Amino acid sequence: MHIYARRIAAGLAAILAVLAASDAAARALDVYLEGDPSGPAPAPVSGGLLLIGGGDHSAEAMRWFIAKAGHGHIVILRASQHGEASTEFYRELGGVRSAETFVTHSRSASRDPHLLDALRKADGVFIAGGDQARYVRRWRGTPIAAALDAHVRAGKPLAGTSAGLAVLGEYLYGAMDGQSLTASQALADPYGKGTTIETGFLHLDLLKGVITDSHFTQRERLGRLFAFIAKAQASRPADAPPLIGLGIDEGVALAVEPDGTGRVYPSTPGTGVWAVYGAGIGRAAAPGALVATRIHVTIAGPQSVVHLPSGAVGNPIAEKDYSANGGAIAPLP
Repeated sequence: MHIYARRIAAGLAAILAVLAASDAAARALDVYLEGDPSGPAPAPVSGGLLLIGGGDHSAEAMRWFIAKAGHGHIVILRASQHGEASTEFYRELGGVRSAETFVTHSRSASRDPHLLDALRKADGVFIAGGDQARYVRRWRGTPIAAALDAHVRAGKPLAGTSAGLAVLGEYLYGAMDGQSLTASQALADPYGKGTTIETGFLHLDLLKGVITDSHFTQRERLGRLFAFIAKAQASRPADAPPLIGLGIDEGVALAVEPDGTGRVYPSTPGTGVWAVYGAGIGRAAAPGALVATRIHVTIAGPQSVVHLPSGAVGNPIAEKDYSANGGAIAPLP
C-alpha cells in the first residue's frame, strides 16, 4: 500500500507541476485597475515627457504629468512586480479618473487586445522601473512599442522612471547580459560585450541622439555614461552629430514640454540632471580603456532650463570638464 501511495502521490505531483507550468505559460499578462477607465479626460490633454531618475518621485513633477494627462486615464507598463503604481496614482496622488497597470510576462502579451486598446485610449502612459532588458526583449518591434510612439505623436504625455527612463532615448543601455555595469567596468572596456547598447526601441523626436542613465550621482554613474556614449557613437555614421547623455539623479524628474524645454524637479536639495556632450568622447572604437582628453558636462538644477534634443542648458548650476584614461575619470581645472 505504501508503494502504491507513493506512486499516486508522485503522479499527482507531476500533474500539478504540469498544470502550474501551463498556467504560467498562459499568464502572459497581469492587469490591475483602480477607478473607472470609461469616459473622456475631464481636462485638456497635452504632450510632454517626464524623465525620472528613480527612487522617490517628486510630487510636484507627478502633478505636472497628471495635469498633462488631463486628469484622465493613466496606463502603467512594467515587466515585473505588481500593481502598486495604480494605487499610487489613483489613491495617493489622486486627481485621475483611472490608473491601470499591465505587467507583461512574455513577448506574446504585446498583442493582447485589452492592453493595446488601453494604450490607444490612455491619456498618459508611465513606464515603471524594473529590468530594462525585459522591456527590450518583450516590447521592441512589437505593437506595444508602436503604440508608445503613436501615443507621443498624438500629443499625449509619456513618463519613465529608472529602467523606464533607460529605454526612452534613441540609444539605451539594455543590460542584456543580466548585469549592471559599474563605471569602472564600463570605462575599462567601453566597446566590449558587457556594454550592451541597443537602439530601435522607441522613436521620440525630443530624445533623438540622446542616451539616458538613472540613479546617477547616488550610484556614481558618470563614467559609465561616458562609456555608453563612446560605444553608441562608434556605431554611428562618420557624419552623424555627437550624442548627448542625460544622467538623472534619484528623486529628480525632468519635465519636458513639447517644444523641448525642460524643468528640473528635485526631491532632495543638491541633486539634478547631468548633460554629457559626446563631442569630447569621439567615435573611434579602440581596444582597451576609454581615452578622452576633455569631456564637457553641464549640471542643471531647479532654476535651469534644459533644451532637448540639443542638450543645451540655460542657467546651469555647474559646468565641469573631465578626462578619461586607464579605466578612470578625473576632473579637469
